[in-house]
Amino acid sequence: MALGDKISNAVEDLTGKAKEAAGKATDNEKLEAEGKSDQASASVKKTGEDVKDVFR
Repeated sequence: MALGDKISNAVEDLTGKAKEAAGKATDNEKLEAEGKSDQASASVKKTGEDVKDVFR
């Protein structure tokens, strides 16, 4: 996996965690769900990159 992809996925995951925490703190269910979605998206991208690395 390229370093840029790793950084991008990590940033997306951290952004999702921050959104989720902010949503919980402000009782904003939409923001909390957005954060969870961002984290899931980052996880899927990371898994896809890991699979690509295995076949290289």
